[in-house]
Amino acid sequence: MKYPEIKEITRKLRSNSTPTEIKLWKYLRRRQLEGRKFLRQYAIIYDSIGNEHFFYVPDFYCSKEKLAIELDGKIHDFTKVRDSKRDEILNNLGITVLRIKNEDLKDIDSILIKIRKEFSM
Repeated sequence: MKYPEIKEITRKLRSNSTPTEIKLWKYLRRRQLEGRKFLRQYAIIYDSIGNEHFFYVPDFYCSKEKLAIELDGKIHDFTKVRDSKRDEILNNLGITVLRIKNEDLKDIDSILIKIRKEFSM
């Protein structure tokens, strides 16, 4: 896919956030969590051939920590193999993938602690 197409996809994803993404974003945006800058629906290109790019778009990404956060709803119960392959590719790029179940966001404080534990300090 060409870069302008990727930008359009990420723009649409950001404008159609899920309620759980909106909830977590309130705590991650504007460097509120330990001063780390997080981006929503940021495309991570993992391979390119000419001007064709192959990419993944995690729900949230912190480049300083090389940390991708994925919020997993019920659909992810059926996409475990695909998610595992995706996580492997990102891990090979040095990116840690933290998966959080949507229902776990009920205890936002424990989720924020879990995210902080991934920081390199």
